[in-house]
Amino acid sequence: EYNPQNTTPPHIMAKIEKPSCFEGDSLEKIVELCDGIMVARGDLGVECAPEDVPILQKTIIDECRAQGKPVVVATQMLESMIDSPTPTRAEASDAATAIYDGADAIMLSAESAAGLYPEEAVLMQQRIINRVEGDRHYATYLQANRPRITDGSSASAIILAARQVAKNVNAKCIASFTVGGDTARKASMKRPEQPILAISPLIETCRHLAMSWGVYPEYCPEDNLDTDNFRSMLQVACDIGLKKGLVTDDNDLLVVTAGFPFGTPGASNIIRVIPAAGPTYWDETL
Repeated sequence: EYNPQNTTPPHIMAKIEKPSCFEGDSLEKIVELCDGIMVARGDLGVECAPEDVPILQKTIIDECRAQGKPVVVATQMLESMIDSPTPTRAEASDAATAIYDGADAIMLSAESAAGLYPEEAVLMQQRIINRVEGDRHYATYLQANRPRITDGSSASAIILAARQVAKNVNAKCIASFTVGGDTARKASMKRPEQPILAISPLIETCRHLAMSWGVYPEYCPEDNLDTDNFRSMLQVACDIGLKKGLVTDDNDLLVVTAGFPFGTPGASNIIRVIPAAGPTYWDETL
């Protein structure tokens, strides 16, 4: 009743914790089969030599980025904060390194689940994330390690063009109408300078996309989308961008991508640049 005909199947996240995952092309196949990966450093540290874990972490992150799958780095991020209100400097550096490596998310475990300072641990992790993402070295690392999208599809071409256009016109965000989330995930894969606003009529898609780097998902029921009127959909993108604070001024630009007919997987074939001011200020040809 909740999920008729399995229209939104459950997503699978694999927890990598065994050395056998790195034999031959096993890691590549695991990432290909799953919807997300968790780097379980604690378990890897038991199964592998401690000096191997940082290298394996980078290997997993690189493979996930190459395939456009979200990757979470977990376990012992700020371990000392189970009993202490502040982390060690080594822990702060470790959390920062995971972000520099390109992870989509970093995760606390016992620090927030059973520790004495759960709120402080969450705030500290957020402070580390904000500091790293504001560092010029972070942008340099991302630019130097952007994976290629080489499937030759029109959707991929639109995503590549949207990132370049957004950069050239100094847009505030890239807005993508998506049903299954593939377009937004591909956009995240390229780590654009602008946030990605993913608008979907499926709440499950929005939940899945919350894991992807730089993506701000927004559920918009199909009843609120006039899919036969693209101009109306552009207005929806502006309204949601303003609501989320991704655009704040009438002159702020959004780069909007969509696919028609709407609802067809992988059908992204339209790109538009619009000011946040709304239809009154738009070109009549939009």
